[in-house]
Amino acid sequence: MLNNIADRNRRRDKRKLRIRKRLKKNDKLLRLSIEKSNKHISAQIIDDEKGITVVSCGTKSKDVRDKFSGKSKESARYIGETIGKLAKEKNVTHVMFDRGRFKYHGIIAEIAEGARKAGLQL
Repeated sequence: MLNNIADRNRRRDKRKLRIRKRLKKNDKLLRLSIEKSNKHISAQIIDDEKGITVVSCGTKSKDVRDKFSGKSKESARYIGETIGKLAKEKNVTHVMFDRGRFKYHGIIAEIAEGARKAGLQL
């Protein structure tokens, strides 16, 4: 049992590093990073050069928590639109989309579409 869990975590880490390796080639842009758990989703725009988070939003945020309860495609689209609006306020227009170890479909794709709708270029 422990071997299976260790193998699964190792595969996830390899997948995440494979994605990050492609993103590191163009490290001048900020990174839109996605994190998804069983109940919640969050997105943040990170400046890797300075090591700071520029903008963040998730289902635990006050404005999202009042409108949506937990993880859904509707909440993901709203988070994408919110992160796009907040990024525009900080004069951020171009970002790299870091999906981490997650496949680009469903909730992850909805976040990207919401961000594009708000004006971010991924």
